[in-house]
Amino acid sequence: MAIQSTSTPLYEKISLKNDAKRAVEIFILFLLVSLLAYRLIHLEDHGLEWQVALACESWFTFVWILVISTKWNPVSYKTYPHRILKRVSELPPVDMFVTTADPQLEPPIITVNTVLSLMAVDYPAHKLACYVSDDGCSPLTYYSLMEAAKFAKLWVPFCKKYDIQLRAPFRYFAGDSTTSSGEDCSLEFQQARDTMKDEYEKLSRKIEDASLGSVPSNVTGEFVAFSNTQRKNHPTIIKIMLENKGGHPDELPHLIYISREKRPKHPHHYKAGAMNVLTRVSGLMTNAPLMLNVDCDMYANNPQIVYHALCLLLGTKYERDCAFVQCPQYFYDGAKDDPFGNQLVVLFEYLGRGIVGIQGPVYGGTGCFHRRKVIYGSWAKDMKTEKKSLTSNGELTMVESLKGFGSSKQFINSVAYALQGNSDNPKDLWSSLEAAYQVTNCTYEYNTDWGKEVGWMYGSTTEDVLTGLAIHSKGWRSLYCSPDPPAFLGCAPSGGPASMTQQKRWATGLLEVLMSKRSPIYGTLFMHLHFRQCLAYLWIVIWALRSIPEFLYALLPAYCIMTNSHFLPKGKEPAIIIPATIFVIYNLYCLYEYLAVGLSIRAWWNNQRMQRMTSACAWSFGVLSVVLKLLGLSETVFEVTKKDQSTSSDSTSAELGRFTFDESPVFVPGTTLLLVHLIALFTMSLGLRPQASGSSGSGLGEVICTVWVVMYFWPFFRGLFGRGKYGIPSTTIMKGAILATFFAYLFRFMPTGW
Repeated sequence: MAIQSTSTPLYEKISLKNDAKRAVEIFILFLLVSLLAYRLIHLEDHGLEWQVALACESWFTFVWILVISTKWNPVSYKTYPHRILKRVSELPPVDMFVTTADPQLEPPIITVNTVLSLMAVDYPAHKLACYVSDDGCSPLTYYSLMEAAKFAKLWVPFCKKYDIQLRAPFRYFAGDSTTSSGEDCSLEFQQARDTMKDEYEKLSRKIEDASLGSVPSNVTGEFVAFSNTQRKNHPTIIKIMLENKGGHPDELPHLIYISREKRPKHPHHYKAGAMNVLTRVSGLMTNAPLMLNVDCDMYANNPQIVYHALCLLLGTKYERDCAFVQCPQYFYDGAKDDPFGNQLVVLFEYLGRGIVGIQGPVYGGTGCFHRRKVIYGSWAKDMKTEKKSLTSNGELTMVESLKGFGSSKQFINSVAYALQGNSDNPKDLWSSLEAAYQVTNCTYEYNTDWGKEVGWMYGSTTEDVLTGLAIHSKGWRSLYCSPDPPAFLGCAPSGGPASMTQQKRWATGLLEVLMSKRSPIYGTLFMHLHFRQCLAYLWIVIWALRSIPEFLYALLPAYCIMTNSHFLPKGKEPAIIIPATIFVIYNLYCLYEYLAVGLSIRAWWNNQRMQRMTSACAWSFGVLSVVLKLLGLSETVFEVTKKDQSTSSDSTSAELGRFTFDESPVFVPGTTLLLVHLIALFTMSLGLRPQASGSSGSGLGEVICTVWVVMYFWPFFRGLFGRGKYGIPSTTIMKGAILATFFAYLFRFMPTGW
C-alpha cells in the first residue's frame, strides 16, 4: 500500500460547539453548587433526609461535571471517499469479522443478511475476507451460511451491476418502494430484480424450514464435523465456504466459518475470546492490516463504508492519530418515539461527538475498523521509532519479543509481518488450515498475553470498552465515521426483558472496568490516557454506581411524606427557587436536545422514563453482580440480547411500544419503588402520618416529586393490572410488596432528626 503525496485532504474536521448550550450547562452547574452550599449551611438544622439529599446531589453534581467535560468540544468528520484512489496506488486488504452466539436469540437469517451486505460492499473483492464466528456451534447457522454463499453468487453481482445502495436483501426487498435513488427502471432491471427476489425468498424458506428442524440430519459430508457436538463442548470447526482463488476484484470475497473449540473446564471469555480467535485465524489466512468487526445484526447500510473509513485511517499525518475508526450505532425499524429508550440517538449525537473531540470515540464493539498492529499491542510511541526486533525479510531476530502471541511459529511470523505493516498472506487459504486449528485450540492462550496485553481484553462483559480504553491508554487516538447514509444499521432490543438484559450486561461490564487495574484513573495516572478522556470514560463506567444515589433520591419524597418531614426548602423560603429552577431548566435542556435532532416530545419523555427505570432495575443488578464477583460468590455472565429481524408485525403500534415483563428478578426494584410511593400517597390521603414539629412537615414539593416518580414508573403501574407479557408476574409483585412494606415500616420508626 503506497500513499501518494497530495495536498487534497481525505477528510475534514468540523467543530460543532454551541456557546449558548455551553452557557446553559454552566448555569445548571452553578445552580447545583448553590444547592449544595445551601444544604451545607443548614445541615445542622435538619435530619437524615437532608444528609441523604446532600450526598445524592453531590453525586449528581459530579456526574454533571463529567457530562459538561465530555460535551464541551463536539466534533464531526466529513470524509471524501472519491479521493481515495487519487491518494492510494494500492488499496489495503480488509478482514471483516461477524460474531454470533445463539441461533435462537440471534436468528441465522439476520446473520446471513449481515454477511451478504458485507460481501457486497464497494471494494475490490480480492481485498476482502469475511470471517463468521459461530460461538453456538450450530449446524443451523452453518447450513444457513452454506445457502447464503450460493445466493451471494447472484446477489453480489446484481448489486454491483445495478449500483444497488441497500445491500442487505431483507431490507432491499421490504415493501414495494424503490430503495435507491435513480434506480434503473428498465425492463432488464425489473426482471433481474424479480428473479433476485424469488431467489431470496427461496433462501429464506430454506432457512426457516431448517430452523423448524429440517437441517440435514446425516452426519456425513459437510455436516460430519457437527456430530456429537454440544454448544459448550466441541472441537474446532473451520470451513472455507468461498475462496477467491484467482485474486479477481470482480468475484466474491473469501468466506470462512469458524466455531472455536470449547471445553467445560476451560474459560472461553465470551465475545472477547471469539474476537481473538478470529484475529489469529485471519492473521494466518489473509493477515489484512485492517479489520472490521460487526455484530451479527449490524448490516452494512452504506456500500461505500470501507472507503469512508479509509479516508480517516489513511488521511491522518501520523498512524498514532487513528488506532481505530468507530461508526455510530443506528437502528432500523425502531418503534415510534423510542418507547424503550434504546435507540441512543441523542447519546451518540451529543456525548458521542463530544468524546470525539477529546482523544477519540470509545470503541463500541461493532461497526469499527481496527489497525491489526494496534490489536497486536503496539503503542502509539512505537510509530515514531524504527522496528527493532525484525529483520528486513520479516524473520524474528528476538523470539522472546513475540512469545506472548503463542506457540504457533506460522502465526508468529504473520504477526511479525503485520507489525511491520505488511500482509504476507499465503497464496491459498487451505495452506493455513492446519495452523488455524492449532490457534483455535482452547488451551492455546495459556501462558500468553492474549486478553491481557494482546487482542481483545478479558475481564469484563463489555470487552469493547475495556479494549478501547487499553488502546487509548497507550497513547493512541481514534476517529469517528458518520457518513450519510449511516454506515451500519442494527436492530434495537424490543420489550422490557430484552432491554433490561442488555442494560444489565452493560452496567455489569462497565463496573468491572472501573474496578479493574485498567480503569481510566490508572490509565491517566500511569499511562497515556488524556485527563478529559479519563473523565469521559468515568461517565460511562459509573453507570451501575449511579443506581445507588438515584434509587435513594427517588425514595426520599416517599420517606418524607410518610414521616412528615421535608428534604426540599419550604415553599416560603426563597431557596426553593434553586431546586425548582434546576428541575425546569434541566428538563427544557434535555427536551431541546431531542427536538434538535428531529425527535418528538414523546420520545424525550420515553427516554427520561426509561433512564429512571433502567437505573433502578438493570443498573442496580449490575452492581449486585459485580459485588458478588468481588466476594467470590459468583461469576458475571455474558447474556446475549435477543435479536429481532423487524419490529413490524401484526401487532398494533400501541402494543409494539408497550412495556413487557417476565419472571426476571430485575423488575423487583422498580416494582418496589412504585409501591413505596403508592403507599406514601395512600398514607397521606388517609391522614396516617405523624404530626410534624412546627413547620418542618412535608409540603407540596415532596408531593410533586412523588407524583413525578409514579409517572416515571407508569409502565410498572400498568403492569400491576396487566395480563400476560404486559403484566408484572405475581411473584414479582409479591416480592415488591414485601420489600415496600418493609421500607414503609422502617420509615415510620426511623427518627427524622438523625
